[in-house]
Amino acid sequence: MTTMEMACEERQDFADLLSQLAPGQWEQASLCERWRVRDVAAHVVSYDELTPWAVARRMARAGFMPSRANEIGVTEYAGRTPGQLTELMRACIPPRGLTAGFGGMIALVDGMIHQQDIRRPLGIPRAIPPQRLRAVLDYALTVPAVRGARRTRGVRLIATDLEWTHGQGTEVTGPAEALLMVMAARPDALSQLSGPGKTTLAQRF
Repeated sequence: MTTMEMACEERQDFADLLSQLAPGQWEQASLCERWRVRDVAAHVVSYDELTPWAVARRMARAGFMPSRANEIGVTEYAGRTPGQLTELMRACIPPRGLTAGFGGMIALVDGMIHQQDIRRPLGIPRAIPPQRLRAVLDYALTVPAVRGARRTRGVRLIATDLEWTHGQGTEVTGPAEALLMVMAARPDALSQLSGPGKTTLAQRF
């Protein structure tokens, strides 16, 4: 399966999740600081409708700070209803514009991590398809927005439910999804990990 095919499946799963949320759940806090569930959903698709020039203009407005550009995008979509955001997610299958970059890799990594940013605080579990999860774990090590290898340097990550390992040093073991979320700087996942390297990771948050 290609990266773009996996990205399309991830977007479909994301849209299905959003369609099942109750009105109150859209307003609850996500794992992203200062962002509600609705803000995370808006962020995921906030670049799909932009042309390359529009992306450049947003970055210029943000002083070329990616985090500020993301905030601008969320603000621009603040008036969308949950139903409109859900339909937009479906309309962005396959991903378009910036998120289609690198064969859909941006949409795949961003979508999987942000879906968990919503699911974890809402207590909605998910069985992520192993092929997709393994691909995102590998990508998350080096993509600029995550840089998981840098955050987890000096430890050896070992998934307990998937054939996947990375790094050298003291061991950290746990579910593959929790390892991904720790690489993405989500301390919420630390409680699912164990091993002598866990203290090292915790100090980096």
